[in-house]
Amino acid sequence: MDAIVIGSGVAGAVAARCLAEEQGKQVLVLEKKNHIGGNCYDERDAWGILIHKYGPHIFHTSDQEVYAWLSRFTDWYAFGHEVVARVGDQLIPVPFNLNTLKMVYGEEQGARLEKKLTGTYGSGSRVPILELRSSRDPEIQAIADYVYENIFLRYTMKQWGQKPEDIDPAVTGRVPVVLSYDNRYFGDKYQGMPLDGYTPMFEKILDHPNITVQTGTDGARALNISPEEGQVYLEGKPFPGVVIYTGPVDELFACRYGRLPYRSLRFDFEHYDRPDYQGHSVVNYTVSEDFTRITEFKYLTGQQAADTTIVKEYPFAYTGAQGEIPYYAIQNPENQALYERYAALAGKVKNFHLLGRLAEYKYYNIDAMAARALHLARGLQ
Repeated sequence: MDAIVIGSGVAGAVAARCLAEEQGKQVLVLEKKNHIGGNCYDERDAWGILIHKYGPHIFHTSDQEVYAWLSRFTDWYAFGHEVVARVGDQLIPVPFNLNTLKMVYGEEQGARLEKKLTGTYGSGSRVPILELRSSRDPEIQAIADYVYENIFLRYTMKQWGQKPEDIDPAVTGRVPVVLSYDNRYFGDKYQGMPLDGYTPMFEKILDHPNITVQTGTDGARALNISPEEGQVYLEGKPFPGVVIYTGPVDELFACRYGRLPYRSLRFDFEHYDRPDYQGHSVVNYTVSEDFTRITEFKYLTGQQAADTTIVKEYPFAYTGAQGEIPYYAIQNPENQALYERYAALAGKVKNFHLLGRLAEYKYYNIDAMAARALHLARGLQ
């Protein structure tokens, strides 16, 4: 083998294919789970509904290169993701837009407020609520306060396990009010789902004569990483090739400096013998309930079925216990400083590269992760 890639999610699969196809390297992919695809993995449940085992993943991008590259391995189901939030007895579009404005304030007052907002900030703009809250106009301030209280605050408290006073004002300020009637959650040029599912797409990406995949293999344990020697050992022997690691960087080094904080998720799947549960792909529960959102998979993928499957998401603090999965890095200066200590260890190892949400302790959308993987792999000549 010329290269070892640990992990077969977006980061690992794209990097492995690039190394194998463009550079002719023999690549070994080690995957801890018993399947490929990482957290994008999807499968049919007992009733034949295609579900996302680790929560919904919607592809969207304005990156022509990434879209073209992935399109080699899948056709697309055109899907403009629309999210609604349950606030009281209403389901309102989020991000908060002009449709939401009229649902909350009524047609007459909503039309008047729309004229005021578009006249001040411009039609089609995305205005952070921090900017709205700084307005001298009390009505504009009131709109920002409504968005903050009913859509952002409690949802964020549940998602991140924080008190209101602990929520970073800079994060709050980025929450937008969108001055258009477009209910789509994303504004990217290309939006959709792999037509046959994510798993078949990953199977095609990894289907190359230079790629060998081993599932059910913990790469962090299969390899011995020695920062002191600057060396990777495979089966007790020095491995001279490239290693790309996409797992949790702290666990790679047995959490010697302490565990990096992450948020995890519990997914409770429910099946209903009726054609519809909520009428939407995703409903956010921004005020009430212990879960943050419900996904109804039929509306993500365009499946036709007489019954339906949903999943409820319950966030909690990742502890490293058996069966828990780290999903979201909790980014703040203290945690970043801890991450940098682990990254420095990895940096001492020759031909060893960190890639992905867990290894780099940062958030990536699917398209950005694919772009990052291509960039890294193409630089490893």
